[in-house]
Amino acid sequence: MKLVLPYMNKVFIILAVALIGVLLAGCMKWDYGLEESFEVAEHGLFITNEGNFQYGNASLSYYDPTTGDVENEVFYRANAMKLGDVAQSMVIRDGIGWIVVNNSHVIFAIDIKTFKEVGRITNFTSPRYIHFLSDEKAYVTQIWDNRIFIVNPKTYQITGYIECPAMTMESGSTEQMVQWGKYVYVNCWSYQNRILKIDTTTDTVVDELQVGIQPTSLVLDRYGKMWTITDGGYEGSPYGYEAPSLYRIDPESFTIEKQFSFKKGDAPSEVQINGRGDTLYWINDDIWSMSVDADRVPVRPFLDSRGTIYYGLTVDPLTDEVYIADAVDYTQQGKIYRYSASGELLDEFYVGIIPGAFCWKE
Repeated sequence: MKLVLPYMNKVFIILAVALIGVLLAGCMKWDYGLEESFEVAEHGLFITNEGNFQYGNASLSYYDPTTGDVENEVFYRANAMKLGDVAQSMVIRDGIGWIVVNNSHVIFAIDIKTFKEVGRITNFTSPRYIHFLSDEKAYVTQIWDNRIFIVNPKTYQITGYIECPAMTMESGSTEQMVQWGKYVYVNCWSYQNRILKIDTTTDTVVDELQVGIQPTSLVLDRYGKMWTITDGGYEGSPYGYEAPSLYRIDPESFTIEKQFSFKKGDAPSEVQINGRGDTLYWINDDIWSMSVDADRVPVRPFLDSRGTIYYGLTVDPLTDEVYIADAVDYTQQGKIYRYSASGELLDEFYVGIIPGAFCWKE
C-alpha cells in the first residue's frame, strides 16, 4: 500500500529535512581523514605552496634545518581538512601562524607547534598579506579591491576598511607591508606604481610615492631604509612597459634616495633581506645579492639559474643560508634548494605545488 501524504504535510517534512541539513552543515567539520599529531623543533621553516588557481590544492610544508626533515601537507594532516585555493603568505605572532589563502578568501590561524587550526577570519575579497599592529589590530592587503581590511585577530572579525585613493575594485592591488614608527607602508603591485603611507592612528592613507611600474615587494634594512623592486610590466601592457628598478626609499622624508636600473625585459622580483638587515637578495632569472651600502648592482649573480622557475626566496635570519623555491612547471611538486651563505648547495627537497612564500619559526 502506498502512503499518500497531504500537500501541507509534504511541505512541512521537506522544510524540516532542509532545516536539519542546514543545522548539521553549520556544525559539520570538513573531514577528509584522520588527524595526525606533530612535535617540531623551535627553529624551522614553513613553506606555503600556492597550488593551482581554482583547484583547491594549496598546502603547507614544514622543514627542520637541523635534521633536514621535511613534512608536507601538515595543515591537512593535522586538521583533516584541505588548506584551500592559493596559499599566498604566512606570518607568525606569539606562537600563532596566520596563513593567508587568497582565492579561498580566508586567513587561518594555527598553533605553530601542532599545526592545528585555532581560528579563522573569513569574508575577504582576495587577501594577500597580514601585518600586525597589536594583538587586537592588523591590516590585510587585497587584490581586486580598493580597500585594505582592518581585522581584530582576537575575535577573528573584520572591523573596518582603509580606502586606497585612485583605485577601483577592478584595478585595486595592495601587497606587502612594513612599519616605521606609526606609519605602515604598502607597495601596490598589479598595474600600479605606488607606495602608500598609512597613519595607523587614523587608519587613513596620508601620502603616496610613485616608483616604477609594479613594485613587487618591500623590506626594511638595518638603517630603517625601505627597499622595493619593480618588474617593469610587460610588452603590450596597457599600463606601460619599462626597464625595472631597485629603489631605496627614506621612510621619514618619503623620498627616493637611490635607484638602480635593470635592462628592459628583465623581470626582477622577491627582494629579501638577511637577519642583520645589511644584505639584499632578489630573483632575476639568477639569484642576486647586494650590500645595502652598495653604490651599484653586482655584475655577477650570487647563484646562477638552474634553467628552471625560481618563484620564491628567503634567508635564514640566524645563519644567512639562502632558500630558493622552484615552481618546476607549475603542475608537479615544487622543490626547495638550500644554500650556505657562500653559495654551497646544502640540501634540496620536494614540497607542494608552486611553493611561493616562506615563514621562519624562531
